[in-house]
Amino acid sequence: MDYDIKKGWFKKIDGDALGLMMAKTFGNVKKQGEVFVSSYGVLEEIRVTILGKDKLDITTKNRDGPMTDEEILDSKRKLNVFTEQATGFDAKARMKRAQKKAKEGTL
Repeated sequence: MDYDIKKGWFKKIDGDALGLMMAKTFGNVKKQGEVFVSSYGVLEEIRVTILGKDKLDITTKNRDGPMTDEEILDSKRKLNVFTEQATGFDAKARMKRAQKKAKEGTL
């Protein structure tokens, strides 16, 4: 899913800063070309690509098999923490922006 990056925030994730941020949040990261790849909890794969100074793509893939509610919530919280650090927008702001785009038909 594409996320907007807060104006002026790009300098905080430029270069290897995004990878370091992922490693700090999830405990692991590897770079495959221009894509940073990590995993955490029920998230078998977290792929992050910088699409521009104002846009970031975060794609996740859940692992197969049984998962507890606690594992799911912990993984979602970690992903939200990372997404806020990477975009500069908290979950509420990201939701409002997505709703606005959906109304405009640009989502």
